[in-house]
Amino acid sequence: MIKQTKEEEGDSLKLNFDQIETTCLPRFNGGEGKLLANLFTDARVKILRGRLEPGASIGFHCHATSCEVVYILDGSGKMITEEGEERLTAGECHYCPLGASHSLCNDSGADLLFFAVVPQQV
Repeated sequence: MIKQTKEEEGDSLKLNFDQIETTCLPRFNGGEGKLLANLFTDARVKILRGRLEPGASIGFHCHATSCEVVYILDGSGKMITEEGEERLTAGECHYCPLGASHSLCNDSGADLLFFAVVPQQV
């Protein structure tokens, strides 16, 4: 799943997601359809630009060792959490704190494009 990595700590890095190979992840975390992902990872963070086609989802999962920030770039969908559902559209952000669970679903008729950051515990 790792498509671009950075080995040295402390160096800054410009990421161009158009130049990172797209990986197709069917039924990601037990979801429906496929997640198309451009992923950067190193020892401290995972950064992902993802696309869910209509009807696709990322399965419900717990962030037992990290938090996650999901920013919707284009399209709309819903985030399912332990508290219920929240609608998300382009320009909106969802925060999943450490220990919480969530699932992202594209229940619209167009692609859902998002950006996610998952810091790793050190």
